[in-house]
Order: sequence, then structure tokens, then C-alpha cells
Amino acid sequence: MSKNSVNILAIVGSYRKGGSIDSAIDQILSSAKAAGAETSKIYLIDKHLSFCTNCRSCTQQAGPQYGACVLDDDMTGVLRELERADALVLGSPMNAGTVTAVMKVFIERLVCTAYWPWGALSPKYRNPEKKKQAVLVASSAAPAFMANFTGDVMGRLKTAASMLGARSIGTLYIGLAAKQQHQELSRRARKKAQILGKKLAAGQ
Repeated sequence: MSKNSVNILAIVGSYRKGGSIDSAIDQILSSAKAAGAETSKIYLIDKHLSFCTNCRSCTQQAGPQYGACVLDDDMTGVLRELERADALVLGSPMNAGTVTAVMKVFIERLVCTAYWPWGALSPKYRNPEKKKQAVLVASSAAPAFMANFTGDVMGRLKTAASMLGARSIGTLYIGLAAKQQHQELSRRARKKAQILGKKLAAGQ
């Protein structure tokens, strides 16, 4: 593996391993790995992530590093992996019009990426430059164009990517994802996933 290979980390916010989101992310990572990238994946359902209590303790610490949370759980390790990554894949199915609860908890815990001392009117990103790249993956039982119009999954994932210092270079929205209990990805979705994986590996 080249020393200059891109390190890609996927954050999976699905409740089902092997489902549409997981399969699409596997296609992206497999394509990226074939193009020379290093890849890894974190299932949020396998992590103990406590609810953010909005104490804002983590936002009071100045500096470019993520603020330390008072909660003792797996988020510290997840953030450590995120810091090491050059590129990200963030994925979640649509539940009740938005991301899953586990993805929402993860995104709320990303408040540590902001500096927001008491008295300041608004938070500031610790690392405002978007040096990382991200691909965003979503799925819905509704057709993709309708789900993208009526829900906010992609918007939430884009916000998460931005908080982590990444800019989106591509999206994959899988529509009609609940027609069967064990539904395979369409040829079109697989092809787009492979293209996005190569794009991440190339750092484009």
C-alpha cells in the first residue's frame, strides 16, 4: 500500500447490516480499495454513544482539536478514527423523514467540533477549511426524488460532513429500498457507488 494512499472511513447509521445502506457503502469502499485506498467502516449500532446533554462543556475549549466531552463512552474512539481519515462516507436510511436515531445522536455529539464559549452569539468551526472529502449515502422506501424533496437526510449528512471538515463530492440516494425484505442494489446504484469510490480514492 502506498504511503500516499487515501484513508477512507465510513460511518454507517443503518440498523441493518447487509441492508441497502451497508451494501452501497461496501461497494464504495471496495471500489476505493481496488484503486489503492485504505478503507475502514464503523457501525454506529455497535458503539455505545450517549445522548448529548447540551452542557456545551466541549465547546468551551479553544483550539483546533475536538473539545473533550464529559461523557465516558465510545465517541472518543470514533472521533480519533475520524481525525485519522482523509475522506469520509456517511450513510443513513430515512426514518420518519430524517436520519436514524443512532445517526442523529452521532451528529449531535459532533458539537465538539465547534468552539462556542459562553457569551458568543454563535459557534465557530474549529477547522473551517474543508480539507477532507465525503460521499453521502441515503435510502428511502419512497422514490429517491420524492424522498430527497420531502425529507432532510442528505441535509443532515451534509451538515455532519461539514462539521468534520469535509466537503461532499458526491451523493447516492437509493429509492424504493423497501420493496423486499432483502433487497439487492440495482445495477445503476452499484455502478454509481463504484464511481464514487474511485473518486474518493483519487482525492478528486
